[in-house]
Amino acid sequence: MAAVDTGRPRTYGNWRKPRSPGIGGLGLAGTMAMMVGMILMVICMLINFFLALGVGVLVGLGLLPLLIKDKWGRNGLQRGTARVAWWRARKAGKHLYRSGPLGRTPYGTCQLPGLAAASSLAEYSDAHSRPFALVSLPTLNHHTVVISCDADGASLVDSDQVDTWVAHWGQWLSGLAHEPGLIAASVTVEAAPDTGSRLSAEVRGQLSPDAPPLAREVLQQIVRTYPAGSALLTTQVALTFSGAARNGAARRDADQVADEVASRLPGLTSGLAMTGAGAARPMTASELAELVRTAYDPSIATLVAEGRAAGGTGITWDDAGPIAAEESWTHYRHDGAWSRTWSMGEAPRGEVFSTVMASLLLPHSDVARKRVTLLYRPHDPASAARIVEDDRKNALFQAQQARVAAARDSVAVRAAEQAAQEEATGAGLVRFALLATATVMSREELPKADAVMENLSIPSRIRLRLVQGSQASAFAACLPIGIVTPDHLMVPQAIREAM
Repeated sequence: MAAVDTGRPRTYGNWRKPRSPGIGGLGLAGTMAMMVGMILMVICMLINFFLALGVGVLVGLGLLPLLIKDKWGRNGLQRGTARVAWWRARKAGKHLYRSGPLGRTPYGTCQLPGLAAASSLAEYSDAHSRPFALVSLPTLNHHTVVISCDADGASLVDSDQVDTWVAHWGQWLSGLAHEPGLIAASVTVEAAPDTGSRLSAEVRGQLSPDAPPLAREVLQQIVRTYPAGSALLTTQVALTFSGAARNGAARRDADQVADEVASRLPGLTSGLAMTGAGAARPMTASELAELVRTAYDPSIATLVAEGRAAGGTGITWDDAGPIAAEESWTHYRHDGAWSRTWSMGEAPRGEVFSTVMASLLLPHSDVARKRVTLLYRPHDPASAARIVEDDRKNALFQAQQARVAAARDSVAVRAAEQAAQEEATGAGLVRFALLATATVMSREELPKADAVMENLSIPSRIRLRLVQGSQASAFAACLPIGIVTPDHLMVPQAIREAM
């Protein structure tokens, strides 16, 4: 059957947040605890009525924090444990970081703080003899390669071309589930003021010594005035591979993972070219170290750009971290800058257009640097089939608890059934999240950053939730260095989801 073009713009959607089955909003863990408590009450009833009553009161008080939820769906137990963990970390002084010659890091280096403290950086060559950086985290045996993209942008582009880009992007994401050892991916779009160093270097390289004085004056005026008020948008795609043993194969180290990645990297970069990402190439070790160093100290952005134009900055991975950092409950101070990081509390409801993220990604004059990172965790085909079936059963169970099904439950059932049908016909399943970091140069500008992020998220229909108690970890996860946050949790993610 031939497709008919109706002339209407294409819409996207059908994502849903996983829900744990349970009675009365308790979740699986709370429901099991309630059942155990009821069994204890029945046993105590055979002994003494008042003993059974006391057990019932204790069980009710224990389940009460699980029933009290905020607008983000977090229950009282989750909020309470976060507060206790923050209080213990602050009491132990873990919210402070000092490095450099007068710090506590070995050999006076400026290594990265927090989750990335144990990371290392090495450089290899892929099958096309292109150098690429590999960030290794030995504590989890994770290894990340970062791809730099020059996105084409959607200005003056036909809607059919945009739809084609989106289709290829979905296909590229779906293909990640078949990449051996790949556990996570991220896309980071950073907006920062343009230093003008690239334009100046380009003009100096192209300017002829025999040029007329008028032409030279015009070019010099362009170099002075054009960078003023302009912004620089950069895009990085990070792919994280695990060196853990799989399918009978032994555990692999960084060199072995690099050998496997080197052969597959040309195919991954060429696939990105069809998604509107433009020219995609792997980042070198020096480029990645400069990017991370600038994120922690934005004041050196001009110096880094000038050094890069002059032949290199000499920044290594041991110098990529901040000299000093201090984490607070709602913000993060690193060197001479202040940052706040938000997470996606709720994805856009219903259907959206391809331009849904445009406003959130655009630069803003009230924010020195803004970084938006989409985090992806693709499921392999076997896990995807099990997950969509479990989601469908959970949605049906939730809708059948009430005599009259709520509208939101009915929509969840339809979305779960559609996801199961699409997966059965070959579609991939990807879990995604979003982090957004706004960096300003003084603490007094933090309220402006709050207002900017709120205003930019409204057109995107994304509800941003301020990260509380883990700003340093969220800041590091927003960088394109392959931090897979669920693998760093003290409480396993399966238990957290069951609550």
